[in-house]
Amino acid sequence: MCGIVGILSHEPVAQRLVDGLKRLEYRGYDSAGIAVINDNKIRRCRSQGKIVNLDARLAQEKIDGVIGIAHTRWATHGMPTEENAHPHMTEEVAIVHNGIIENYKVLRDDLIEKGFSFYSQTDSEVIAQLLTFFEKESTSHLEAIFKTLDKLEGAYALGIMFKADPTRLYGMRKGSPLAIGHGEKGEMFLGSDALALAGLAENLTYLEDGDLAVLTRDNIEIFDKDHKKAIRPSQRYTAGFEAISKAPYDHFMLKEIYEQPDVVRQTLNTYLSADKKSLSFPKLTFDPDSISKLTIVACGTSYYAGLVAKYWIEQIARISVDVDIASEFRYRQPPMPKEGVALFISQSGETADTMAAHEYAVSERQQTLGIINVPNSSLARAVHTPLMTYAGPEIGVASTKAFSTQLCVLAAFALHLAHERGLVSSEKLEQHCHDLASLPNALEQVLGLAASCKDIAEDLSKAQDILYIGRGTSYAIALEGALKLKEISYIHAEGCAAGELKHGPIALVDENVPVIVVAPSDALFEKLASNVQEAAARKGQVVFISDKKGQQAYHGDALARLTVPDTTVFTAPFIYTVPVQLLAYYTAVHKGTDVDQPRNLAKSVTVE
Repeated sequence: MCGIVGILSHEPVAQRLVDGLKRLEYRGYDSAGIAVINDNKIRRCRSQGKIVNLDARLAQEKIDGVIGIAHTRWATHGMPTEENAHPHMTEEVAIVHNGIIENYKVLRDDLIEKGFSFYSQTDSEVIAQLLTFFEKESTSHLEAIFKTLDKLEGAYALGIMFKADPTRLYGMRKGSPLAIGHGEKGEMFLGSDALALAGLAENLTYLEDGDLAVLTRDNIEIFDKDHKKAIRPSQRYTAGFEAISKAPYDHFMLKEIYEQPDVVRQTLNTYLSADKKSLSFPKLTFDPDSISKLTIVACGTSYYAGLVAKYWIEQIARISVDVDIASEFRYRQPPMPKEGVALFISQSGETADTMAAHEYAVSERQQTLGIINVPNSSLARAVHTPLMTYAGPEIGVASTKAFSTQLCVLAAFALHLAHERGLVSSEKLEQHCHDLASLPNALEQVLGLAASCKDIAEDLSKAQDILYIGRGTSYAIALEGALKLKEISYIHAEGCAAGELKHGPIALVDENVPVIVVAPSDALFEKLASNVQEAAARKGQVVFISDKKGQQAYHGDALARLTVPDTTVFTAPFIYTVPVQLLAYYTAVHKGTDVDQPRNLAKSVTVE
């Protein structure tokens, strides 16, 4: 959940380290720091809060060197203070760490007994102290690192440099991602995220789980989890700074909302035939006719995408679907059936809970698929069949365009299963494919509601509690809308199935509680309209989102109405997602919160 940058060069690196951290700001963090080696000393600069504070400190302290490591921290062990910020160091070694060391307390107590002193509350500092301890009894720095790693339990990505050898930089991963960047001028780089190396590295090498890399200015040597030398492929890295520019929008989130027509088009182009009359779906490792149950596992927004897919797949492919929260799935230890298939959804492909759930599914001998936005991520390499989305880099912490592209793949997957099982005719499939191909234009139309959403959001920003309701796939969109609002505006919001309103949530409803209604004019519309009347009768401030037919059919009171383009039952989730995203965005803007980097949140959640 943190960011790592490391540079080994012939030239000063401090400013480029900070620039690398700035490209990782989207991941979420609460402190930052760098360390360099200069004049046979490790020199460090850290600050609480945003990187601008680190910039100000560096302007005063003016430290620099030709080798350095840098870090943005999202607090786990210890408050977000300067003392707990990375890098952590002793006189001999400096480290940056992503992940959690589960046995740090035992290691810390043992080192204190040996006379070592600690200066932070973190689990990470124990790594620097262990390296210092083992350096004294080892014949090489590499040996000291191996001895240290053998002691650590948990997940980590590490960047390490030793004062005694400023010509080498070490990187290693277990659970948390780490990439090696190859420069063009005798330079090498470390990065927890490829975007950190945009504009720096020409080629990238992604470390496998358990790898340790030794970087010199002109070479990389990799050892696998058994301490044996290994070769990992490198590939051209072409992303530039434009990939992380928000111009001309005020926030990345707004930019990414407006990118949805394009990224939906790009993703659908991969899964639909050239004439848009049939599917072009990758070959699966299982027979759709043999599936006894499909298990979908994900976190947060991706979980809600999976919930939409449950409705689609059960209705048109007639396969029983379980949707599980990844952080609960592995520990629940569910029995998984023979011939079962498990589908994992993760924008980053590095979500720790989802990766752990995948390991469990593999142990249960399931065929696994992954819906992922990052081609070389851990999950993309681990599943039997990766199904890529083409959202491009998503910088805003609150996911928008990644959610829409996940729905694209899930819709194509549902249709593929149904067609292969003989439950959807070629004619009906052609109609569905035509409807999907029409989505980019429809999304462009619904973006025209932005001004109306901005006006409604002014009222929403004054609320303390907001309810979102829907039925069928719209229930999942209600949940997603509530999540978006609470993430970036800090207003308490709850999504619920409209039929459940009377079983508890309606107790919250009064004249101060807006009720956002996701109401496509489908077979469930009349029942949903009755549920809305229940809220309106308690003076709930209804925001009614529907198409023209639905708006004409609903005669109740409403604070506001948003009329979306006509759509089919199958494609409705795509269309109704955009208004709830815009409402959340403009509500946060009215409240003045940090839209792209909301407090306490991180983009890539690489700890359990």
